[in-house]
Amino acid sequence: MTKILLTGATGFLGSHLLVGLLEKTNNEIIVLKRSFSNSFRIDEALKNPRVKYYDIDKINLEEVFKNDEIETIIHCATNYGRNDKNILNIVQANLILPLTLLQLGIEYGVKNFLNTDTVIDKNVNHYSLSKNQFLDWLKDCSSQINCLNVALEHFYGAFDNETKFTTLMIHQLINKVEKIDLTKGDQKRYFIHIDDVVSAFLVILDNINNFEPHFKSFEVSTENSISIKDFMLLAKELTKNTNTKLNFGAIPYRKNEQMNYKTNISGLKKWGWAPMVSLEEGLSKTINEELSV
Repeated sequence: MTKILLTGATGFLGSHLLVGLLEKTNNEIIVLKRSFSNSFRIDEALKNPRVKYYDIDKINLEEVFKNDEIETIIHCATNYGRNDKNILNIVQANLILPLTLLQLGIEYGVKNFLNTDTVIDKNVNHYSLSKNQFLDWLKDCSSQINCLNVALEHFYGAFDNETKFTTLMIHQLINKVEKIDLTKGDQKRYFIHIDDVVSAFLVILDNINNFEPHFKSFEVSTENSISIKDFMLLAKELTKNTNTKLNFGAIPYRKNEQMNYKTNISGLKKWGWAPMVSLEEGLSKTINEELSV
């Protein structure tokens, strides 16, 4: 039984990945969390005998590597900088923490480091800048540890945080707010359901021993993009909302907004992976699960 170190398990992505690892693999999962983090998403998973956790605000990180012979690190912990505008906090989560784990991994003979990245251009915000800066370090260290970078498009699903665009929009449409101020909505994005994201990670893990120490990056997205405007119109239709005004053009685009770009999922497709959840199916599932509570 190999040991996987997982950060960000109390978050939306990390919690789904933890459950997926327990269901689909026989690995022991070592979870890094903070003692004051809300662990409601993983309370049941933490009871599993194959899960061990450390509160990183109470220990020295090196103790984790001394106590456990870790084979793979999966770094999902992220500060998006939406509610926290403190640049140092963003850099700590997105650069310093993974760099510390990367260095300890090299020192203690960890074979693999899987980094969760974003396809957002580094010039858009502090979040994307800090993620891009760590990517440079990941490449630099790839001769000493197998470094795999997983760049995600907009992933979504039920019970994510309202700091995420998709969740906030779905909640506002469900609650039939009077209006939602938006940009013109011409920018195109790839919206991928969390189930497809987890399956992509599992495919990478299944093939991880095919690599020698070096750097490889994968993009995880659907194959077709959709404009924000069309996404909002579809979400409004699926929530059966006839009240809310979608106020397109009320707010300006972000500085350095990416209007249209193409993702490349060929690296995963060669291993048989493909997104299985259509946008309409995924949104319907998300909306129904949100409504159920």
